[in-house]
Amino acid sequence: MDDDCCSTQLLDGDGTFNVEGLDRFVSTTKLSDCGLSYAVVAIMGPQSSGKSTLMNHLFHTNFREMDAFRGRGQTTKGIWMAKCVGIEPFTLGMDLEGTDGRERGEDDTTFEKQSALFALAVADIVIINMWCHDIGREQAANKPLLKTVFQVMMRLFSPRKTTLLFVIRDKTKTPLEYLEPILREDVQKIWDSVPKPQAHQDTPLSEFFNVEVTALSSFEEKEQQFKEQVAQLRERFFHSISPGGLAGDRRGVVPASAFAFSALQIWKIIKENKDLDLPAHKVMVATVRCEEIGNEKLRDLKSDEGWLELEEAVEAGPVSGFGKTVSSILERCLSEYDMEATYFEEGVRNAKREQLETKALDLVHPVYVTLLGHLRSKALEDFKSRLEQSLSRGDGFAASVRACTESSLVEFDKGFKDASIKQANWDASKVREKLHRDIDTHASSVCSAKLSEMTAKYENKLTEALSHPVESLFESGEKDTWVSIRKLLKRETDAAVAEYSTAVVGFELDEATVDAQVQNLRDFARNVVEKKAREDAGKVLIRMKDRFSTVFNHDNDSMPRVWTGKEDIRAITKDARSASLKLLSVMAAVRLDEKPDKIENVLVSSLMDGAITTQSSQNRGVGPTTDPLASSSWEEVPPKNTVITPVQCKSLWRQFKSETEYTVTQAISAQEAHKRNNNWLPPPWAIAAMLILGFNEFMLLLKNPLYLMVLFVGYLLSKALWVQLDVAGEFRHGPVAGLLSISSRFLPTIMNLLKRLAEEAQGQGQQQQHQTPTAQKPYTVDSHSFKHESSSSNPTSTVISDSSVSSSNVSYSDSGMEYSSPSQMHRRSSKGEVEQS
Repeated sequence: MDDDCCSTQLLDGDGTFNVEGLDRFVSTTKLSDCGLSYAVVAIMGPQSSGKSTLMNHLFHTNFREMDAFRGRGQTTKGIWMAKCVGIEPFTLGMDLEGTDGRERGEDDTTFEKQSALFALAVADIVIINMWCHDIGREQAANKPLLKTVFQVMMRLFSPRKTTLLFVIRDKTKTPLEYLEPILREDVQKIWDSVPKPQAHQDTPLSEFFNVEVTALSSFEEKEQQFKEQVAQLRERFFHSISPGGLAGDRRGVVPASAFAFSALQIWKIIKENKDLDLPAHKVMVATVRCEEIGNEKLRDLKSDEGWLELEEAVEAGPVSGFGKTVSSILERCLSEYDMEATYFEEGVRNAKREQLETKALDLVHPVYVTLLGHLRSKALEDFKSRLEQSLSRGDGFAASVRACTESSLVEFDKGFKDASIKQANWDASKVREKLHRDIDTHASSVCSAKLSEMTAKYENKLTEALSHPVESLFESGEKDTWVSIRKLLKRETDAAVAEYSTAVVGFELDEATVDAQVQNLRDFARNVVEKKAREDAGKVLIRMKDRFSTVFNHDNDSMPRVWTGKEDIRAITKDARSASLKLLSVMAAVRLDEKPDKIENVLVSSLMDGAITTQSSQNRGVGPTTDPLASSSWEEVPPKNTVITPVQCKSLWRQFKSETEYTVTQAISAQEAHKRNNNWLPPPWAIAAMLILGFNEFMLLLKNPLYLMVLFVGYLLSKALWVQLDVAGEFRHGPVAGLLSISSRFLPTIMNLLKRLAEEAQGQGQQQQHQTPTAQKPYTVDSHSFKHESSSSNPTSTVISDSSVSSSNVSYSDSGMEYSSPSQMHRRSSKGEVEQS
């Protein structure tokens, strides 16, 4: 024995209760100290079915196992009990003698029933060990035994909620989900057929038993897999008596200290019971033999070539004539059974025939389900294909779905009728309903996809139609910007909604759904505008500065301003700031609800007129006024529509003013520079003094015009020197640098000028020799025109004209007009005077 495991024989093969051995076991394992925290697990089943092996692997006990090399025979006699190792709480394992053993013979089954009844009465969990191929059998599955035990137990004991754990050994390919319902149904049938006392006439099976089913692989063929599955099953016995455990709802538990006495009394009651008689021999033989015949015919059915070919064909896809073929195979199988079992007891024979038919249909049913699955899949794929083709032709969505659905269901019904089996009354309504649900699901998916695609199309269209125009309107920032945006939003939204409403007619949606979709489209369009407003709000400072620069640097005709000193910079600055402030007021809030607000007035009064108002109020001695911009919300504007808060507007305006002051300063500086550069006249008092004091000289000039000519020529020469030397440009770098530069260039410039005048005079003289007297008439007119034009132009033009005269000594136009130098004009004037004289 292992150190942690302790075992004893509770009952010997003759049914003698081992009182002393049980007392020693209780003392050694200290069972009496456990109170109610213990559990009892018993195992029962056919002889040599591996019960002891399962218990040893499951609970690490040391029950004696069968030696396969010595042949099959009885290993466990009576009932053995051992402490389960490593299981919490304290757990007792009971290994019962196998049923249906040859050692006891065919008629000696009393001890089997007594030990089974004892196990059900004592144990909290009873493991029923059975071979997978015995499911559905009568004797091998312990059905008569369970029936008798149930009947006697209800009469002898009160309900204690014993858990029946069916362990299916050597599990085959048949899935557990097909085996479990059979076991549960068999147990329920046994319970329903048992005569019950008056007190338990309406008591359900669940009042006495919890039924659990599990399956294990073959220990000999798949040992490693068997051990892994047993290890998983072992986990279920930990804390088995806790709520939710295998025996979590047990009742009538005796204290551990009274376990030995209680077990002895229960065994005495069972031994003295007279109702545990053997069933009739005839019925037993009929049961065994009919079962064998039925199993033989079932094996023949499984190996039938026609059935195997049909099964293989169904795995690949739908098979035409499936129902007719299977009905023929089943009819042949049942007819052969009837021929061989015709001389056995009628009740048993008919019962076994029903079992054979049920097992045969259970064999066929998975293939039948697979066939229906193929039919359903094919009908669904056909629906998808037809719907896609119908929609590609431009048919209405709802009408296409109805037509394609009807065609697919008709096709499925036709396939189901062909697959129907005469012996079975199987209903395919659930599969048909699933097909209908799958069709509806796919149709809904396609509908949602089409609607989403359509919605996305119109949303993109609205985005394209609104984004750039709205941005352009925000850039203009006029007083009616939001009016224009509302008109644009309404126009584009109504157009999109009208097109969308027309497009969804084919979907036959209910009015509420269409209204919801339309409202979502309108909300999307509104969100596009609101989102654009919030995006452009981040650019408001840049646009304000651009607006200020545009208004400040251009006149009403959009021509660039020239700061000549006549412009009112203060008024221009105010207009430019007012235009920028209007742009800020436009961007401050979303105004899509046509509700009036005072944002522009508040901004103008606070930012444009605020300084004046505050100053005058302070001068009058009025107390400080409340700043309307010291808030995070606008009056009459909901918070959700606020884009730029008053506090942010104030901050933006402060930053705007600081960044545009330089432009104003530059304009003022340009005005002052222009005034200095163009103010060549002396002060008025100096002009008056010159007129009074130089009256005599002025009269002298009038009396002798030759002096005027000399002065004019001198003026022209001075102007030419001024331009050639670029006096204004040289003095930009300072008076000292200007004087040095002019002094170094003065003499060469005069020499160059005289040389060019001489060359012009010589060329003019040669030209006069070849010209007629009438040809000089245009020269006189042009000279006077040039003088008149020079004197009447603005200062800048005068400078340019004079520069042209001084730099170009003689120039010829296409019409033959000439522009002469001052020296030539002087010589010609002198010549005219001589001729006159």
